Amino acid sequence: MNTPFAHRRRVLQAQLGTAQLSALLISKPASWYYLTGFTGEAGALVISRSAAVIVTDGRFTAQARQETSGVRIVQQAGTLASSVGELARSARLRRVGFDASQVAVSTLVGLRKACGRHTRWIEAAGHVEGLRGRKDATELAQMRRAAVLADRVMEHALKILKPGVRELEVAAEIEFQMRQLGASGPAFETIVASGVRSAYPHARATAKRLRKNELVVLDLGAILAHYCSDITRTVVVGRASQKIRNWHRAVQAAQAAAISAVKAGATCGEVDAAARQVLAGQSLDQYFVHSTGHGLGLEVHEDPRVAKGQKQILEPGNVVTIEPGVYVPGIGGIRIEDDVAVHESRTEVLTRVPRDLIEI
Repeated sequence: MNTPFAHRRRVLQAQLGTAQLSALLISKPASWYYLTGFTGEAGALVISRSAAVIVTDGRFTAQARQETSGVRIVQQAGTLASSVGELARSARLRRVGFDASQVAVSTLVGLRKACGRHTRWIEAAGHVEGLRGRKDATELAQMRRAAVLADRVMEHALKILKPGVRELEVAAEIEFQMRQLGASGPAFETIVASGVRSAYPHARATAKRLRKNELVVLDLGAILAHYCSDITRTVVVGRASQKIRNWHRAVQAAQAAAISAVKAGATCGEVDAAARQVLAGQSLDQYFVHSTGHGLGLEVHEDPRVAKGQKQILEPGNVVTIEPGVYVPGIGGIRIEDDVAVHESRTEVLTRVPRDLIEI
């Protein structure tokens, strides 16, 4: 058995001894897919030093058997916590790691009750996330395809923007085009924010109609064969004022500086600082209210986090977004975002839609 899933499990199992763990409880669907290929939405994965077991309910047991290889499937009896706890007790797993950010307190209580004194539950975050952050060649190839799909959708969206069109209509067309091109769906709720609403970094589409000479932020991402893309462009429906042109030029320069700083061995904080330094030079840094980027892969937000002061070092295989912005309340916002892959001696920008100011 030499599938990518089996290889990943072996790498993780090798870490258990170093961490002095008997097993690791994996609660996040994206992570159990990464390790087994199981795409169900309920259950848990327990990886011990010699085995992998998926515990899931009757809705997903047949699916789990069909999608996985070399993995034992156990049908849940009672609560998930009691079933996983019983598995740990019967397998004599003494020290089981879990991620406290992914396991509810009530679940942990249930696990401890089912195991009694036989098993200790140890906080052990980051093991799977660390592996997921370093994409292999197959994953990177898939992410390139997801980025190409996002590019095509963005290019189509730019053609339908005009005064009078509702934000919701634009968002609906964007998500329809994703499906038409083969995506399983959007990676997140599509952002179409116009006018003063473009100053809200995570604004969602509303019934507001686009108006002439106002900013429109389009932020979209697609899931293609499990992997996400994420791209943002800012458009002026009409003609941009000189102030807007200056802001856009500053954001574009900040993004270029941050992309140039992305390299193996750089810290995430250094990349973030490169963007902020450019905006500070234009007295716009006070209007940059979020981090410069985030990891991208099976989830649209994953490690590493490209933010102020972050010490995490970029490694070959990381894919991150670079998305500085300027958001001025009462006027509007500008954001430019692309997906960037880190290689041993170079970086690769996966999304290719032109970044210059677009006037429609």
